[in-house]
Amino acid sequence: MSGGHVPVLLAEVVAALAPVPGSRHVDATFGAGGYSRALLEAGAEVIAFDRDPDAIAGGRAIVAAADGRLTLIHAVFSSLGAEVAARGLAPVDGVTMDIGVSSMQLDNGARGFAVQEDALPDMRMSQEGETAAAFLNSAAEEAIAHVLFYYGEEPRSRRVARAIVAARPITGTVQLANTVRAALGHKPHDKKDPAIRVFQAIRIHLNRELDELAEGLVAAEHVLRPGGRLAVVTFHSLEDRLVKQFLRSRSGAEPGGSRHLPQAAAGPVPSFEGVARPVRPSDAEIAANPRARSATLRVAQRTAAPAWQQGVGQ
Repeated sequence: MSGGHVPVLLAEVVAALAPVPGSRHVDATFGAGGYSRALLEAGAEVIAFDRDPDAIAGGRAIVAAADGRLTLIHAVFSSLGAEVAARGLAPVDGVTMDIGVSSMQLDNGARGFAVQEDALPDMRMSQEGETAAAFLNSAAEEAIAHVLFYYGEEPRSRRVARAIVAARPITGTVQLANTVRAALGHKPHDKKDPAIRVFQAIRIHLNRELDELAEGLVAAEHVLRPGGRLAVVTFHSLEDRLVKQFLRSRSGAEPGGSRHLPQAAAGPVPSFEGVARPVRPSDAEIAANPRARSATLRVAQRTAAPAWQQGVGQ
């Protein structure tokens, strides 16, 4: 079962999960099946999720070769708790998540995720619901500015939103990218392309990516057995901050009181421990795959304590 796309930090993720024959793992973001292949090769049973029908179709050959050890589920990964429990497969030994847009989605220009190839701005991971073009052509200027500021951390979001509204109808990714560049005075020789940040923001909004991540982390907490491992790879600060906050809270590492502030009331018993230092790709991996540059892996181990009742950030 070798071959296929190699995901970011593959060796580090597999080492963190430590799969053994007969263990059961959830690959929450199947994509091209890179993590699932590695887990299967270690002898594990894998339950994999993807919302993208292209990923599900592409994974059928891996399912067929896995001799019943791979269950591929067409669903958002926030539903992994209910889906795993409904199949009688909980608890599991590991959960891995690779957050954000996949290489397959970026490389398929017709999907409208990338700035380089002209297409309808689509950006829907599930290929269902509102397209990016529909959002940009109907939303109020203020709503677009909010999305760009919050999800893209674009400091001049109002200027960009005003330019997008003035350029309506938005019918192509190149038109959208050029509109953003013109609004921000971007020159071809400038190092960073602001259009990439804007595309990211629209995509995150459209696919509820941060909500999915928050709900997926809570679902993982519920399905992991005591001693089970959680490994999450993120690609930008908003995602990484959310994972860091979740693990800090769930491991009891939130800052306590001080001589100026009252001691915080004791919370629930920590549901995670052994929170490892963040891992980033080696220079060699970045050279081989420039998209790996911004990746961060965070790993923690489930305790025997009950899952918390609060969601992320509570």
